[in-house]
Amino acid sequence: MTMATALRPTRPEDLGFLQEVYAGTRADELARTPWSAEQKQAFVRMQFDAQHTYYRQQFADAAYEVILLDGVPVGRLYTDRRADEIRILDIALLPEYRNCGIGSRYLRDIQEEAQQAGRAVRIHVEMFNPARRLYDRMGFRPVQEDGVYLLMEWRADAA
Repeated sequence: MTMATALRPTRPEDLGFLQEVYAGTRADELARTPWSAEQKQAFVRMQFDAQHTYYRQQFADAAYEVILLDGVPVGRLYTDRRADEIRILDIALLPEYRNCGIGSRYLRDIQEEAQQAGRAVRIHVEMFNPARRLYDRMGFRPVQEDGVYLLMEWRADAA
């Protein structure tokens, strides 16, 4: 049985879901802290709000989309299309939907779009983020280090 994935623009009522997706990206890190559940929840809310505000201010023209699986929200994909690149601001799935090909599918779609437009695809990733293995497999290469982040790039002519 094939499950249908789709994208739709985020809506104001998605904020709780988007925060849940963000929380899933921080769960492993927060599991190692001695904080209470309330402290972890407050931290996630504060960090999500800061990230959300930053993205909307710095990338006002970006596409902010919810990833749907059979009509059910399972993740988010934020992309900023520029003259020379497609910048993936964020791609994240709820933990139970990771490692089943959904993220790879959207990365391939973006790579195909970039190839047709003669653009690079770039994404920042934390050095030790497990998703980095996916980017490596999909042909992304490190091009710049910035503290704990790595800027990775994919180019059709280098793939």
